[in-house]
Amino acid sequence: MKVAVVGATGMVGTVMLTLLEERNFPVTELIPVASQKSVGQELKFNGKLVPIVSMEDAIAARPEIAIFSAGGDTSLAWAPKFAEVGSTVIDNSSAWRMDPTKKLVVPEINASQLTSEDKIIANPNCSTIQLVMALAPLHKKFKMKRVVISTYQSVSGTGVKAVQQLENEAVGKKGEMAYPYPIYKNALPHCDVFETNGYTKEEMKLAREPQKILDDRTFSISATAVRIPTAGGHSEAVNVEFLNDFELNDIRKILHETSGIVVQDNPDTNTYPMPVYAHGKDDVFVGRIRRDETQPNTLNMWIVSDNLRKGAATNAIQIAEYLVEKKLV
Repeated sequence: MKVAVVGATGMVGTVMLTLLEERNFPVTELIPVASQKSVGQELKFNGKLVPIVSMEDAIAARPEIAIFSAGGDTSLAWAPKFAEVGSTVIDNSSAWRMDPTKKLVVPEINASQLTSEDKIIANPNCSTIQLVMALAPLHKKFKMKRVVISTYQSVSGTGVKAVQQLENEAVGKKGEMAYPYPIYKNALPHCDVFETNGYTKEEMKLAREPQKILDDRTFSISATAVRIPTAGGHSEAVNVEFLNDFELNDIRKILHETSGIVVQDNPDTNTYPMPVYAHGKDDVFVGRIRRDETQPNTLNMWIVSDNLRKGAATNAIQIAEYLVEKKLV
């Protein structure tokens, strides 16, 4: 099982390599790919030093699986070339997510749609993954009508440059800016670029991707995405209006029984999800579960997850694991 990781030295790529080791993925040959300036350098994998190679050399090696986390432009240019030589690409960028010919997959929800014909598979947006993990089982039972979400997203979602900006500002050091304003002791209602409708691309991903993953356009989502000065872990305040009424105990039971979800919901002991506890974990944490008392059939909850793991790398590796298990590669 040859596995290429494209963007192997980036924030998500590094976590992908860690997870391939942690989860004992059956890699017989790792093919790390990074920018041209990194070619020839070595990184450690399973106790051995492995040289970083060029994109062309990786394609020539014909890996069974190629996992991409190197940005949309790279994916658009190179993923089809891997697919042409028979590799199955799992892409972490936004390049293919809304392409009607490509599957957008969260394994716990819709991996069963995958076939051996799917040569480019899209990994959803980090905020989308944790959102649909909690919404999918509730939608099945109570049928969502409308979702309003506000996110509180860590700087790691932007990348290493943003993490460095936060660290520099925390100690009063001048440096390169990833954002148009300081992020330390601040909150920016600005994730990704603004579109003509006044929403950012991140907000529109949250509006559109869940409908594709759940294969259902009968519900709508309105989002506001905010960047906050945390180094890792995304949080979401979610308000869900259902067509059918519910009991809170049923909500908790359904979430508790959902694989990949951990319910942390006890106000008496100040138990609720926080990014500091989600760090380094693969689960999605849900708490502050309560009824919206201003209108019927409506629920409020708080969802937290490590955006570099379940929000990106873990989800991609889980897709790869499914492909191997079902002999689709």
